[in-house]
Amino acid sequence: MKSTLAKSLVFGLGLALMALPAIGPAEAQQTKIRMQTAVPSASIYFELLKKYGERVDKMSNGRVKIEVLPDGAVVPAFEILDAVDKGVVEAGYAWTHYWSGKHPAAGLFSNPMAGAGVGLDQLSHVAWLLEGGGYDLLRKFYSDVIKVNVEPLMVQPMGPDPLGWFKNPIASVEDFKKLKYRSPPGITGEIFKEMGIAATALPGGEIVPAAQRGVIDAAEWIGPADDLNLGLQTVWKNYYLQGLHQSTDIGEVLINKAVWAKLAPDLQEIMRAAALASMTETYSYNVYKNALAVKRLRDEFKVTIHDTPKDFFPEFVRATQVVLTKYADKDPFFKQVLDSQRNFAVTVVPYWTKILDLYSNLGNAALQKK
Repeated sequence: MKSTLAKSLVFGLGLALMALPAIGPAEAQQTKIRMQTAVPSASIYFELLKKYGERVDKMSNGRVKIEVLPDGAVVPAFEILDAVDKGVVEAGYAWTHYWSGKHPAAGLFSNPMAGAGVGLDQLSHVAWLLEGGGYDLLRKFYSDVIKVNVEPLMVQPMGPDPLGWFKNPIASVEDFKKLKYRSPPGITGEIFKEMGIAATALPGGEIVPAAQRGVIDAAEWIGPADDLNLGLQTVWKNYYLQGLHQSTDIGEVLINKAVWAKLAPDLQEIMRAAALASMTETYSYNVYKNALAVKRLRDEFKVTIHDTPKDFFPEFVRATQVVLTKYADKDPFFKQVLDSQRNFAVTVVPYWTKILDLYSNLGNAALQKK
């Protein structure tokens, strides 16, 4: 009797469960993330961030949805970190050096100027982050040094940034000193000032209006494709591709720590894997899109592409050493990060520079043959 009753109950429960609608992974847990960026919607990096969001969506089977917002949609660019920390938005995108006002070491993570003064290029900078302990120091920077509730993911290696756009050609550092120049914030601006150059920081969306009003005489932004989209070629016609202020440059996604903690472990790993995929995608995107942009700038907009004056390089390295040493002497964490980069460079730069010579010599030989 008990056996028959038990079987009936189990059978009835089974029928009831079968009648319930199936719950897929996307319905079981869906996290919606608004990502406030520091770039306008016309930026190629905004486009790449949308691809990042789409990749996370597909890899998570719809369990994580990322809405990418342009510069200023919720907060201004320089307020993104605070907005993510306080949960005003769930995520943000900018560059670590935007937070240099909170701690000077910020700039060493996103763009160690002049390769930390020891020759790190874009790829060896990424290698330091992933293989040389840089990523652990980055997380320590946010959690222990400036004490904000964010989880950082490096996503876009976009360097080198050109020296930039100029109203008139320059032949030397002395010519440069006569101009008002838009530079990135933080230590980079201090290095230009150490050189005697009047540098000011402006968000991307303010550069063209400031140039049109004559507030600045020269400016850098990100690279040929993004500069083209920003419209700098409509104001000035002299472009210098070789810059040291951001010879390497990496954009980061910051996720509110409470939002991150609520993600299942597999979703956290999906976010990390998508970030690594975005790095590869950014590299290939930059090479092609920037090359196309340079061709358009020359042919369509009659922009003159100049080589940066030779005296700029040793003078910038000198100024970099002065400024970085000053900060390292004052701040133990700054020194820890700088020493980590320089120790890594001792091993990597001698090898990697020879490899770069291979490609430089190969490219120049091919161009000469034409």
